[in-house]
Amino acid sequence: MILHPGILALLLGSTLILLMLLVAGGVALRILRYWNADSGSATQLQLERQTWLVSTLLKYAFGFQIITLFLFLFTLEEIHPLFVGAMCATGSLNANLVGWLVLLVKIGLVFAAAFWLAINYLDQRTEDTPLVRFKYVTLLLLIPLVALDLWLQWEYFSGLRPQMITSCCGSLFSAEGEGVISTLAGLPVEQAIPLFFAVVLLYAILLLASLRWRAMLLRNLLFVVSVLLFFVSLAALVSFLSLYIYQMPSHQCPFDMLQGHYYYIGYPIYLGLFMATLFAMLPGLCRPLATTPSLERELKRSEPTWLRLALFGLILFLVTSCWQMVFGPLILLGY
Repeated sequence: MILHPGILALLLGSTLILLMLLVAGGVALRILRYWNADSGSATQLQLERQTWLVSTLLKYAFGFQIITLFLFLFTLEEIHPLFVGAMCATGSLNANLVGWLVLLVKIGLVFAAAFWLAINYLDQRTEDTPLVRFKYVTLLLLIPLVALDLWLQWEYFSGLRPQMITSCCGSLFSAEGEGVISTLAGLPVEQAIPLFFAVVLLYAILLLASLRWRAMLLRNLLFVVSVLLFFVSLAALVSFLSLYIYQMPSHQCPFDMLQGHYYYIGYPIYLGLFMATLFAMLPGLCRPLATTPSLERELKRSEPTWLRLALFGLILFLVTSCWQMVFGPLILLGY
């Protein structure tokens, strides 16, 4: 099982990411101890050169860390035929429940890595680099999370056994089951659909208003609503959007849409959702860091781009997830 190409890519890639972060962590400790932007000493000049080299290294490391979420989902779909009773990634995850922890950690790392890349981008575009200490403290906090990701992946993949019997989406994503997921699957359509589109509308209004005005209140509200959009959209995918995508009134799995016979539509759906959430969060997250004129200038330049990317993500998510709802033959309670 470990020799599967996708599993090898995930384990080797995560190992390389951790090694790069450990190397960068050593430099980060020296920076936190000796960094003095007002000094012209040889030590300071050496640290300034090292921080640029390390930042470049970390761009690749965190960039690949973000990609590993989608590679993990793709690998789950690839290996599910090896398990009895598995029809999609749900069966692969249920074959060893550690896989659900891997998925949660990887989702958290996507947001954490993207935030680090954003503050690094702002810092490197200023002459006084005021975020050096902050971004390397953040780096040291992320290293244990990346190590946890690697360890959980090893525990998950090494614990899988071919031909083991597992349960799949039919039992997990069902209104008759127990737990949070079954509760989401059992949400009444007449309540879930208005709630979803109300949150989408509120998000769109705040996003467009933030593009027009730079008020801090708008950024904070957009941050809160973007988080709400993320969770409400996941609930909507399980509750009713999946029914339209599959054109089946009893199929509510959020993973089957990643398969080829559904044209891999799940990937743009989840990519759009992550973009809409992440880029809408960044202005609210980064605004408190703009404590110097140089950072304030760079944030003014970056915010419109982030907000436009968030708008693009929202459009991508809505078009790919709601296409069949508008044009498909399935009708749920008049919608």
